[in-house]
Amino acid sequence: PAGAVDNYLAEDFTIDTNITVGSYRAPHSNFMAAAEQSFLDEVAEAASKDPIAFRLELLKKAKEKPVGKNNDYEPERFAKVLELVKEKSNWESIKSTKKLGFSAYFCHDSYAAHVIDLELKEGSPVVNKVWCAIDCGIVVNPTAAKNMAEGGIIDGVGTALYGKMSFTKGVPDANNFHNFRMIRHNEAPKAIDVFFVENTEDPTGMGEPAYPPVHAALANALYKATGKRLYQQPFNDYLQT
Repeated sequence: PAGAVDNYLAEDFTIDTNITVGSYRAPHSNFMAAAEQSFLDEVAEAASKDPIAFRLELLKKAKEKPVGKNNDYEPERFAKVLELVKEKSNWESIKSTKKLGFSAYFCHDSYAAHVIDLELKEGSPVVNKVWCAIDCGIVVNPTAAKNMAEGGIIDGVGTALYGKMSFTKGVPDANNFHNFRMIRHNEAPKAIDVFFVENTEDPTGMGEPAYPPVHAALANALYKATGKRLYQQPFNDYLQT
């Protein structure tokens, strides 16, 4: 998290292209979250620390002794999201017996965190359950907010595991849904529980924040299941290699 790391450099490289993002959900945020949150798990492992506890330490530092200025999130609110998903998933009790992956991200002025429980069946990943915690301020329409979170999670799992867009001489190899691999109903998470932090903050984004953390949570769970770090998507293409 911003404000928690002393020696930090971020660089941005832009390549102009005529290829649009189309209706891709949370463009930019999803790639950043996937790389950042997968890497943080590697750092936590190297430090022999629990993934959630490690992030809570970073957020505590960002609150009490922040590095730099103008960090665009509130560490206390972020920490509450982590604590909520940790509680609701019963993380401490099940982390030693299940293949769990964790990830959290702040974007569109909202905070989201996921715990994913998966297993491998005949070499293919099966997502048994996803616990999701979100702080988007006052939840104006609880049913719609829950639906958007569930949709973002299913969309994220599908893209991370199966979504592939390749080009030959600038022409997309998949030009319609008959040859573009999307998630099937039987591949969706078997259960999704969504929880909202209750507060009186102004309402913020809900259509996209649940999507970005999915990729890293899935990657971190796959690492627990396979012992292999996956750095390329769609993950399903690289599970057997």
